[in-house]
Amino acid sequence: MLISDKWTQYELLDCSGGERLERWGAHILVRPDPQVIWDTGALRPEWRAPDARYVRSSAGGGQWERKNVPESWEITYGDLTFSVRPTNFKHTGVFPEQANNWDYITRKVSSAGRRLSILNLFAYTGAATLASAAAGAEVCHVDASKGAVAWARENAKISGLEGAPIRWIVDDCVKFIEREIRRGRRYDAIIMDPPSYGRGPAGEVWKLEDNLFDFVRLASRALSAQPEFVIINSYTAGLSPSTLKYIADAVFTAKLGGRAESDELGLPVTQSGLCLPCGAATRWEIRRGATEVNVCQKNQ
Repeated sequence: MLISDKWTQYELLDCSGGERLERWGAHILVRPDPQVIWDTGALRPEWRAPDARYVRSSAGGGQWERKNVPESWEITYGDLTFSVRPTNFKHTGVFPEQANNWDYITRKVSSAGRRLSILNLFAYTGAATLASAAAGAEVCHVDASKGAVAWARENAKISGLEGAPIRWIVDDCVKFIEREIRRGRRYDAIIMDPPSYGRGPAGEVWKLEDNLFDFVRLASRALSAQPEFVIINSYTAGLSPSTLKYIADAVFTAKLGGRAESDELGLPVTQSGLCLPCGAATRWEIRRGATEVNVCQKNQ
């Protein structure tokens, strides 16, 4: 498991009965989580008096019950600063389990020996964009939500990266890549965090299990002649890390060499000492000077 255990301003205090008990800076939130199918009891006192709790509605969706929490506040991870805002969809604008990926991006960019050009697709509020830019990369940040891109730009500003070489693009990711390919623009690394389900600006239906392989194959055409890495994230239930690895190996490893590694993302739980699974990630990276292809093949 790829565990994000270097946080100081975020903490997963406990998880039980379909909910997470979390500390976001100075504020305690309770949010639903479908992965939490166990009931180990609400032993911590914070369960009884959170600053806000997201309560699902029987009609769908839900709402926050706020007691003592502002509309937004800031937390930091290393040199990065994020604006936290409880949204109508239970999210806060930050996925803390992704910190392991941010650390990986920092290592890859810092050790590349050149300035990398990175394409971040379905980039949301920009944590991976900021990690890339802070490490010295040029970044193209793409998301179809104007509000998400504005939020990401705010995060860049409060992180001291307002002047970093970041292109902020509000667009459908498929159409944007198609145009970039036609324009001949290429990237040394690609990061993607595609949704499980969505609709494009013209009503196009996106379903991850139906569209992911073709999307990854399309995105591969935007890689430069000297690619460094690709990260594919997924929060779709039932889509295993091995499935993501198979796609990465079929699209990247078989053609370019290198290797793909895949695992669950996770957060340490303070109360139990265990780790909560929080989605999956695959990382493909090139291996300079290596010729082996890391693909499972039948014995001949």
